[in-house]
Amino acid sequence: MLSCLLGLRQPKLDDETRAFFRDAQPWGFILFREACVSREQVRALCADLRATVGHDATVWIDQEGGRVARLKAPEWPVWPAAGKFGEIYAKNKEAGLEAAYLGYRLIADELRDIGIDGDFAPVLDVPVEGSDKIVGDRAFSADPKEVALLARAALEGMHDGGVAGCIKHMPGHGRATADSHLALPKVAAKEIDLANDVFPFAQMADAEAAMTAHIVFEAWDPDRPATCSPFVIEEIIRKRIGFQGMLMSDDLDMHALQYALNGGLTERAEAALGAGCDVVLQCSGKLSEMQITAKGCRELTGLPLVRARAVEAFAKRQPREFDAAAAWAKFKLLLADFAPA
Repeated sequence: MLSCLLGLRQPKLDDETRAFFRDAQPWGFILFREACVSREQVRALCADLRATVGHDATVWIDQEGGRVARLKAPEWPVWPAAGKFGEIYAKNKEAGLEAAYLGYRLIADELRDIGIDGDFAPVLDVPVEGSDKIVGDRAFSADPKEVALLARAALEGMHDGGVAGCIKHMPGHGRATADSHLALPKVAAKEIDLANDVFPFAQMADAEAAMTAHIVFEAWDPDRPATCSPFVIEEIIRKRIGFQGMLMSDDLDMHALQYALNGGLTERAEAALGAGCDVVLQCSGKLSEMQITAKGCRELTGLPLVRARAVEAFAKRQPREFDAAAAWAKFKLLLADFAPA
């Protein structure tokens, strides 16, 4: 298997893409909004992807709730952004934790029903005053301790639903003053201040997977974004935070890496994997770009393969017994009880 997850933005595989996936053998796939039209269609697409590569590949999605949701109404329910759970927690801690658990448990139930077994959530970033709005209400709270508690509840909900999670964006995106989709953010905060950023990740260091941030942290490595920094990955993520799970890059197509590195997608994949990422994400859905990315990837072997198998174990677990109708009723009641006056 190749050390990458490749994006799909079409509801059905065409022959060329199918042939490429069969030959390249990517570790997994990521579905975007354009690939998700109906429940029946997504089930068929997931089955086709797995049949094409000849193994039970993990299929992922960005379904955080709020503005980051690839499954759209009216075909699928609307879930609130993570910040809503933080608002409830501020009024009633027990209710906030229960709402976070139920919200992500219900997301997991929907994902498993259509053949998706990995979700790029929860977000552990801690936004600060003056930061770019790319995080905003995607964050549970501006308090790192609250972020850790609510994210733990969310991840437990996903696990109980038989879906793997991926904490993000390690070691923290909350201080970025630019959107890394569009620019290369540089964080000048001192080491002592960055302790707040890494705190939630350290509390969640036992998570099965994490996604990196395309951000330069000048206190740690002034020349390279975290995704491509051996120092940040080894000394901060692996040692200081203590994370030993599968480390995935954020999308290689994002402009942050275009500004940070010379070369194209092949070189970005090589840089991220060379720095210590286990797999890379390439999300454009364009066949030519997937082919270029694959040239910079490597076979999953050794510790990266062990980590991949551990993630697969989370993704393939049977969900715990669950009354979805009762859970939805309770979830909606919690949202209504703590709605703004």
